[in-house]
Parts: sequence; C-alpha cells; structure tokens
Amino acid sequence: MNKYVTEFIGTFFLVLTIGCTVVGSGAGAFAPLAIGSALMVMIFAGGHISGGHFNPAVTLGVWLRGKCDVKDVAPYMGSQIFGALLAALTVKFLKGPAAVTPIQLTMLPALFAEFLFTFALVYVVLNTATAKGTSGNSFYGLAIGFTVMVGAFSVGNISGGAFNPAVAVGISIMGLSSWSNLWIYLVANFAGGALAAGAFKALNPTDG
Repeated sequence: MNKYVTEFIGTFFLVLTIGCTVVGSGAGAFAPLAIGSALMVMIFAGGHISGGHFNPAVTLGVWLRGKCDVKDVAPYMGSQIFGALLAALTVKFLKGPAAVTPIQLTMLPALFAEFLFTFALVYVVLNTATAKGTSGNSFYGLAIGFTVMVGAFSVGNISGGAFNPAVAVGISIMGLSSWSNLWIYLVANFAGGALAAGAFKALNPTDG
C-alpha cells in the first residue's frame, strides 16, 4: 500500500504544479522549469519507496524491462491517474475563474512529439534508475526531471508536453487540452514507453 500512496502523492504534486504554473497568469516561460523540478523532488522523495514512476508510461516501461511486478502495474497506474484527477480538481478550486485556453494540436506533429519525448523520458528512467551500471547513483531524480523540462521547453507548444497519460487526464480535466485529444497522448505515451523498454533491453542484454 505504501508504494501506491507514494505514486499518488508524486503524481498529485506533478499535476498540481503543471496546473498552477500554466493556468491563468501562471509562471509563463518558466513553467517547464517548475514542472521538471517538481518531478525531480518527488522522485527523490518517493523513489526509494515506489521507484518514483508517477507516470503510467514509465510503469509500463519498467514492467516490460522486468523491474516492476505484474501485480503492481494496475494499482500503480490507478494511483497515478487518481492523483492527477484530484490535482486537476484542486487547481480548478485554487485558480477559480481563471481563463483557460485549450492547446490546439495538429495530430501528427503532436503524436510524434509526445512519442519522442516519452521515449526519451522512459529511456532515461530505465538507464538511471534501474540499470546495474548506475545502481546507487544520486543523480537519477535530476536526470529524469530535467528530461521532462527539456521536453516541455522543446515541444510544449506542439503537443502540450504531457509525456504521461496521467498528466494527459489532468490537463483534460483542467481544460488545457480537449478530451478529443486524449487518445493522442495515450497512444504516443504508451508506445514511447514500450519502445524505450525494448531499446534498453537491446542495448543492455546482460542487465536482467
């Protein structure tokens, strides 16, 4: 149970930070820095308990890589989505009547952008937080948080910069993205996570 609560807390604060820095006046151009930092600190806080996934695509990748029990996959994803849902409702309460303009996505560029940076994110997670060669390192949270920051700065204006199905649910509830776009995130994020697991296993054949 501790693992699932940790996944809930980490995802909650990640999505809360996204909403509070983007909705209304927010943090402007500094939003990606705040978002990446929120993920970083939550990973350092909860990584030793749950692995610090806070993202269903990461959970998929870690499971395919062989470092997450199958019995934990659904509870992890459920905890992450529940955390995102409550965070989105909290943002709506805190921000009140703040104006929200949904991002206008162009399907193929958005799909590709989400796929690329979800692949990068899960690839970094697997190599810094689950590999034998980096076991016991102290930088994994920084590396993972900065990957999200880089992605948000790079393609946030193309796809919204979710790289995370739970975040996609959260931004849909907040009105930052239309519900009709949700499939783009689900397809791209899970495909990116799965391919990253395959790439890790191909490049690290002895890292069981």
